[in-house]
Amino acid sequence: MEKILSRPKALKDFPLSYCPGCGHGIVHRLVAQAIDDLGIRERTIAVAPVGCAVFAYNYFNFDTTEAPHGRPPAVATGIKRTNPDKIVFTYQGDGDLAAIGTAETIHCANRGENITVIFINNANYGMTGGQMAPTTLLGQVTETTPFGRDPQREGYPINVCELLAGLKGTKYIERVSVCDAPHVIQAGKAIKKAFQNQVEGKGYSFIEVVSHCPVDWGKTPLEATKWVKEEMFKTFPLGVIKDETK
Repeated sequence: MEKILSRPKALKDFPLSYCPGCGHGIVHRLVAQAIDDLGIRERTIAVAPVGCAVFAYNYFNFDTTEAPHGRPPAVATGIKRTNPDKIVFTYQGDGDLAAIGTAETIHCANRGENITVIFINNANYGMTGGQMAPTTLLGQVTETTPFGRDPQREGYPINVCELLAGLKGTKYIERVSVCDAPHVIQAGKAIKKAFQNQVEGKGYSFIEVVSHCPVDWGKTPLEATKWVKEEMFKTFPLGVIKDETK
């Protein structure tokens, strides 16, 4: 019980800047716990995005660098190739990873870089006020889709996991959520496995976390959690999408 309640060493005692009810804090805890469990804190280097997690270097108790918008995979590639003994991961939102950084994401995955990617999907641009993102659901109202996302006008949501699974360079891809306790437990297992794969040199691992954004969605935390389960899971079904690490 003491281990469960205590703060992981990989997580600083620093106030988070995230909105009430946001999933980022939970995912930070899971990442930090996985790093502690694997004993890799002194070897770990994170690459923070431009987005809600832009201040990740304030929260993680290990080396963290910042990348231009959408470029964390390119920065992570450079760090990992010049320091192959380090454990390198990117932490990105849907705007950073699937919009501005689409090219970097795809080519890094296609090369099979031995890094870990943590992808937070909350179906909108959270930091800048809730505009439509590549993962915004059909019919979803955002600041830039006031009448709901129309596939004839804005296209369809991008299923990043399924897109990357078709690339030969990817080894482990799983979609999880942090909408309630059972899902948080599974998310923790997936994140730990993604880091373990890198430790063992098994290649590119990608974890998508279907998360909630109560403030920009205009919902209470409880309403947002319900919406994740009832709506987001339809478009982004959970589970292991690809696993070639066994």
